[in-house]
Amino acid sequence: MRWSMRLPVPVLCAVTLSLLLSACGGGSGGTITPVPEPAPAPTPGPVCTQSLSAQPAPAVAPMGGAAWVAGAADWSRPHVPGRVLVSSAVSGPALSTLGVTGQEVVPGVTVVTTLPGAEASVAGRLQTQGAVIQPDYLYVPLAVPNDPGVPGNGGVPVGGARYEQSYLTRVNAPQAWTFLQSCGKIPVAARMAVLDSLVNAAHPDLQGRLAAGRSYLAGSPSDDGGHGTATTGLIAATTNNAQGMAGLTWTGTVTPLEVIGASGASTSTVAQAVRDAVSGGALVINMSLGIAVTGTTDPDPVLSKALSDAAKSAVLVASAGNTAGDGLYYPASHPDVIAVGAAGSGDALACYSARPLTAQLTQSAQFMIAPGGAGNCPGATNGAQLLVLNHGGGYTLQAGTSFAAPLVSGAAALMRAANPALSAQETKTRLLTSARPTADGLRFLDVNAAVRSATR
Repeated sequence: MRWSMRLPVPVLCAVTLSLLLSACGGGSGGTITPVPEPAPAPTPGPVCTQSLSAQPAPAVAPMGGAAWVAGAADWSRPHVPGRVLVSSAVSGPALSTLGVTGQEVVPGVTVVTTLPGAEASVAGRLQTQGAVIQPDYLYVPLAVPNDPGVPGNGGVPVGGARYEQSYLTRVNAPQAWTFLQSCGKIPVAARMAVLDSLVNAAHPDLQGRLAAGRSYLAGSPSDDGGHGTATTGLIAATTNNAQGMAGLTWTGTVTPLEVIGASGASTSTVAQAVRDAVSGGALVINMSLGIAVTGTTDPDPVLSKALSDAAKSAVLVASAGNTAGDGLYYPASHPDVIAVGAAGSGDALACYSARPLTAQLTQSAQFMIAPGGAGNCPGATNGAQLLVLNHGGGYTLQAGTSFAAPLVSGAAALMRAANPALSAQETKTRLLTSARPTADGLRFLDVNAAVRSATR
């Protein structure tokens, strides 16, 4: 495929690689009562305020020994937000007189819940009444996910060689995962929808991640070339199952909506799927599809209305396009959509990736880049492509802006799950402003910085 050619159908197909047949192919007890805050109510604190610098773990006494030492609590160490551990020095009825309730988690130890960020103040109140308290300290795992594709785990065999998900380290995903765990969270995705071609829900590396999807093709032939399976896997490949890849998000629900058939996608199917995704609660929508457009007027008023309505509650992400001279494709050029270009083997824009034209200066404010594979750019190697799920059940290598967009969508989903109070616009703004500036003045996705910005 020549880089100057436009795609024959309105979907941003993957860049053809020499080792692949085609990038596009033929064608998602008791109840613990929160501790009431003294009046006046304090201003809500950050979602996660713990210091992440290396610190010694809290001392743990042997079983049967003196478990705690009064006054030893260190609230600067990583701990679970909204939890205070209380020893049996204060009984359940005594806790009730203080206006709090708890639940015994181990003999002699009760966990009391608070508002996130209020642990130290609540603990101080309890301590003045004779309670022996401490934080619910966090112990961060000392291992990365065990999926072979995660860098350092040996790689996944493709075509006689082994390949890793090098893009994970390039976007600082492991650091984001560690940060979330240090905040008492897991790398979960907010509810997402992926508008794409047919997704192989039976793929071993998608088990447990997909909600029931829907096809909008109304009897038209499906595109089973693997585009939808590949994009979905970048976001949601089952993590820590000791096989294949790790998704950018470890858990959470992704809904696959089939809008791309053998002849591409249409205005009506995409618009309907966007509206249904929002109605179904999707907080992030990935669209690795598009058409080349000319001029600065709205090229598709019907789809534009659906996108504008959806953007009120969902973060919308679309791939920029695979022809460097045509400007941003649509819907990536829509003002409410984050447009994602592809970086090659380094931080620079890949030779094939679309970018905003001079006439698209407004849209350039919502343009960022993420690893998309080197494609057939000069000097490209197989190791510079992206490891993705193969529709048939295995793994393959791909390149294209179609595969850069899901990384941005996954980051947005991590942000909205880490801080559910963020609006779609706030998430979008923080995602763009947290990106790493490149030598060319572009924004390169930084998942760690994005997640941290969401939890401030």
